[in-house]
Amino acid sequence: MSDKDTIAAIATAYGIGSICILRLSGSKAYDIALEFSKKKALKPRYATLSKLYKKDGTFMDEAIILYFKAPFSFTGEDVVEFQTHGGFAVCRLILDEVLSCGARLANPGEFSKRAVLNGKMNLLKALSIQELISAKSINSAKIIARSLKGDLNKLLEKIRLDLVKTISFVETSIDYADDDLPKDLLAEIEKMCFDNANTLKKIYDLSKSRQGLIKGFKIAILGKPNVGKSSLLNKFLAYERAIVSNEAGTTRDFLEEELLLGTHLVRIIDTAGIRKADDKIEKKGIEFSKAQLKEADIILAIFDNSRAKDSEDDELLSLLQKSDKKIFYILNKCDLENNFKADINFLKLSVNEDISSLKTELIKYLDSLDSTDILVSNQSLLQAFKNAYEAIFRAKDLLDESSLELFSFELNLAIKEIAKFTKDFSYDELLDEMFSNFCLGK
Repeated sequence: MSDKDTIAAIATAYGIGSICILRLSGSKAYDIALEFSKKKALKPRYATLSKLYKKDGTFMDEAIILYFKAPFSFTGEDVVEFQTHGGFAVCRLILDEVLSCGARLANPGEFSKRAVLNGKMNLLKALSIQELISAKSINSAKIIARSLKGDLNKLLEKIRLDLVKTISFVETSIDYADDDLPKDLLAEIEKMCFDNANTLKKIYDLSKSRQGLIKGFKIAILGKPNVGKSSLLNKFLAYERAIVSNEAGTTRDFLEEELLLGTHLVRIIDTAGIRKADDKIEKKGIEFSKAQLKEADIILAIFDNSRAKDSEDDELLSLLQKSDKKIFYILNKCDLENNFKADINFLKLSVNEDISSLKTELIKYLDSLDSTDILVSNQSLLQAFKNAYEAIFRAKDLLDESSLELFSFELNLAIKEIAKFTKDFSYDELLDEMFSNFCLGK
């Protein structure tokens, strides 16, 4: 490894803080640490308090140095961490000095990339770490932590091994047709394909339907003009985010804000009032409002208790009834005389006074969606799941003695999709499985 392979980066967020961590990885990391600290040696995995000096002898800071000797480190290389006092100026001063000593600035994610390339973790764990760092709610953190714990990796590795063993049997039957094979082999292989493909498909379908638990639920407020949509958004946010006016069509575009409901991250969208309109801009906003029936996870459909139901209300109700989304029907302005008549189980409230009953119902519903099952948030991994189970289902349909080569081809595709995130599939591994069932001395 050459000197240029030593990388450095500040591992804590920029800003004022008590501690700043600067991390080095590579062949020169240890030598740089000795030069900075004027120490003769550093004991691996021990915290050493030391003054830090520039090359010209100028004092920079007093810090804790942690040395992790290869291969027992995060990246699998020599790693040194300097825990200095926080603050942009101190961190930048030390980083600049490190770079002048032969290290280079690390690229985004390069420490984790080296950990993957050096076999310290697989790609699945690396992705889980990054997503855990980016988690915006307790729920998403819990779900991602299960992947980080290894539950998903164990499941994928089991499926991968099942597929490798299956291919070994198939390849054996193709190349060594005269040897005895286990009875009912085709039936066993068919069951393996069915079970593993269904497992992958179940995780894929559940993950797609529960993305709101990880990414945040999208809640759209729909209704006619002047029914209280913008007032409802303001009430959720506890400040005047949307303009409220008695003039119809005030909201022509959409407003979107994030907040926490219980432990759930949600994005609430205030949409343009749905009605018949001639204004081109307002019509565009209404089209967006209707599109939310497909795009949002939850719909808050709000109606005006003080006005009699009309044809525009009927049209909106018809659109809502055709939707497959979770819909909360809200009857607003219930502090006024009841004029809106409809055979619907409304949640009755007055947006300008109190919406605690709505918040309670929303939190109850969101809590019911929480899952202890394995969920996947990374889109690349989700696509790999889809590609894998589709290939296994195709292989299952090709499972007869005249199509074993095609069966093997499809199963290899599935293994490659899974192995992107777990463990590379080698020909030696296939041979080990192929010959492990042969008799001794054969």
